[in-house]
Amino acid sequence: MGAVILDLAAAQRIVEAAHAEARRRSILVSAAVVDAGGHLVAFGRMDGAEIAGPVLAVDKAYTAVANSTSTAELAVLAAPGGELFGLHANGGGRFVIFGGGVPITSDGLIIGGVGVSGASAEDDAACAAAGLESLS
Repeated sequence: MGAVILDLAAAQRIVEAAHAEARRRSILVSAAVVDAGGHLVAFGRMDGAEIAGPVLAVDKAYTAVANSTSTAELAVLAAPGGELFGLHANGGGRFVIFGGGVPITSDGLIIGGVGVSGASAEDDAACAAAGLESLS
Protein backbone atom coordinates (compact mmCIF):
# COMPACT_ATOMS: atom_id res chain seq x y z
CA MET A 1 0.00 0.00 0.00
CA GLY A 2 1.43 3.41 -0.93
CA ALA A 3 1.15 6.58 1.12
CA VAL A 4 -2.26 6.69 2.75
CA ILE A 5 -3.99 9.49 4.59
CA LEU A 6 -6.29 8.19 7.29
CA ASP A 7 -8.89 10.93 7.23
CA LEU A 8 -12.59 10.58 7.98
CA ALA A 9 -13.46 9.73 4.36
CA ALA A 10 -10.88 6.92 4.24
CA ALA A 11 -12.01 5.60 7.62
CA GLN A 12 -15.62 5.55 6.47
CA ARG A 13 -14.61 3.63 3.31
CA ILE A 14 -12.93 1.04 5.53
CA VAL A 15 -16.08 0.62 7.62
CA GLU A 16 -18.23 0.36 4.49
CA ALA A 17 -15.92 -2.26 2.94
CA ALA A 18 -15.91 -4.30 6.15
CA HIS A 19 -19.71 -4.21 6.19
CA ALA A 20 -19.87 -5.19 2.51
CA GLU A 21 -17.74 -8.26 3.25
CA ALA A 22 -19.99 -9.08 6.21
CA ARG A 23 -23.06 -8.92 3.96
CA ARG A 24 -21.31 -11.20 1.46
CA ARG A 25 -20.74 -13.68 4.31
CA SER A 26 -24.30 -13.22 5.65
CA ILE A 27 -23.10 -12.02 9.05
CA LEU A 28 -23.70 -8.89 11.12
CA VAL A 29 -20.75 -6.95 12.54
CA SER A 30 -19.57 -3.70 14.02
CA ALA A 31 -16.51 -2.06 12.44
CA ALA A 32 -14.26 0.63 13.87
CA VAL A 33 -11.27 2.63 12.65
CA VAL A 34 -8.86 4.35 15.03
CA ASP A 35 -5.94 6.67 14.33
CA ALA A 36 -2.29 6.11 15.30
CA GLY A 37 -3.07 7.22 18.85
CA GLY A 38 -5.91 4.72 19.19
CA HIS A 39 -8.63 7.39 18.99
CA LEU A 40 -11.86 6.51 17.19
CA VAL A 41 -12.20 8.02 13.71
CA ALA A 42 -15.16 6.08 12.26
CA PHE A 43 -17.56 3.41 13.44
CA GLY A 44 -20.54 1.52 12.11
CA ARG A 45 -22.77 -1.18 13.59
CA MET A 46 -24.89 -3.16 11.17
CA ASP A 47 -28.57 -3.36 12.11
CA GLY A 48 -29.05 -6.33 14.41
CA ALA A 49 -25.34 -6.85 15.16
CA GLU A 50 -24.48 -8.11 18.64
CA ILE A 51 -24.41 -5.66 21.54
CA ALA A 52 -20.80 -6.44 22.51
CA GLY A 53 -19.55 -5.56 19.03
CA PRO A 54 -19.22 -1.80 19.45
CA VAL A 55 -16.84 -2.09 22.41
CA LEU A 56 -14.92 -5.06 21.00
CA ALA A 57 -14.50 -3.56 17.50
CA VAL A 58 -13.02 -0.34 18.89
CA ASP A 59 -10.80 -2.24 21.32
CA LYS A 60 -9.58 -4.63 18.59
CA ALA A 61 -8.54 -1.64 16.47
CA TYR A 62 -6.87 -0.05 19.51
CA THR A 63 -5.07 -3.30 20.36
CA ALA A 64 -3.72 -3.65 16.81
CA VAL A 65 -2.27 -0.13 16.96
CA ALA A 66 -0.95 -0.37 20.51
CA ASN A 67 0.82 -3.68 19.84
CA SER A 68 1.79 -3.09 16.18
CA THR A 69 0.29 -6.39 15.06
CA SER A 70 -2.98 -8.09 14.30
CA THR A 71 -5.12 -9.37 17.14
CA ALA A 72 -5.10 -12.81 15.49
CA GLU A 73 -1.30 -12.85 15.84
CA LEU A 74 -1.64 -11.73 19.45
CA ALA A 75 -3.98 -14.67 20.09
CA VAL A 76 -1.02 -16.98 19.49
CA LEU A 77 1.56 -14.84 21.30
CA ALA A 78 -0.67 -14.29 24.35
CA ALA A 79 -1.82 -17.89 24.74
CA PRO A 80 -0.64 -19.77 27.84
CA GLY A 81 3.08 -20.39 27.38
CA GLY A 82 3.36 -17.65 24.75
CA GLU A 83 5.89 -14.86 25.05
CA LEU A 84 3.10 -12.31 25.63
CA PHE A 85 0.96 -14.43 27.97
CA GLY A 86 -1.06 -12.14 30.23
CA LEU A 87 -1.27 -9.32 27.67
CA HIS A 88 -5.05 -9.30 27.83
CA ALA A 89 -4.83 -8.26 31.51
CA ASN A 90 -2.91 -5.09 30.60
CA GLY A 91 -3.82 -1.91 28.78
CA GLY A 92 -6.61 -1.11 31.23
CA GLY A 93 -8.47 -4.19 30.02
CA ARG A 94 -8.71 -2.86 26.44
CA PHE A 95 -6.39 -5.40 24.81
CA VAL A 96 -8.37 -7.96 22.80
CA ILE A 97 -6.44 -11.07 21.84
CA PHE A 98 -8.59 -12.77 19.21
CA GLY A 99 -8.96 -12.10 15.50
CA GLY A 100 -10.57 -9.04 13.97
CA GLY A 101 -8.10 -6.22 14.60
CA VAL A 102 -5.38 -5.17 12.17
CA PRO A 103 -3.02 -2.20 11.98
CA ILE A 104 -3.21 0.21 9.06
CA THR A 105 0.21 1.05 7.66
CA SER A 106 1.51 3.65 5.24
CA ASP A 107 5.13 3.82 4.11
CA GLY A 108 6.08 1.38 6.87
CA LEU A 109 4.43 3.38 9.65
CA ILE A 110 1.31 2.43 11.58
CA ILE A 111 -1.22 5.18 10.98
CA GLY A 112 -4.25 3.51 12.55
CA GLY A 113 -6.14 0.31 13.02
CA VAL A 114 -9.36 -1.38 12.00
CA GLY A 115 -11.38 -3.63 14.27
CA VAL A 116 -14.37 -5.81 13.44
CA SER A 117 -16.53 -7.77 15.87
CA GLY A 118 -19.76 -9.71 15.74
CA ALA A 119 -19.02 -13.06 14.14
CA SER A 120 -16.31 -15.71 14.43
CA ALA A 121 -12.73 -14.49 14.82
CA GLU A 122 -12.04 -15.78 11.29
CA ASP A 123 -14.99 -13.87 9.79
CA ASP A 124 -14.14 -10.74 11.77
CA ALA A 125 -10.55 -10.89 10.51
CA ALA A 126 -11.72 -11.35 6.91
CA CYS A 127 -13.99 -8.31 7.20
CA ALA A 128 -11.14 -6.25 8.68
CA ALA A 129 -8.90 -7.33 5.79
CA ALA A 130 -11.58 -6.28 3.31
CA GLY A 131 -11.67 -2.90 5.02
CA LEU A 132 -7.92 -2.53 4.57
CA GLU A 133 -8.18 -3.48 0.90
CA SER A 134 -10.46 -0.48 0.33
CA LEU A 135 -7.42 1.75 0.82
CA SER A 136 -5.48 0.33 -2.12
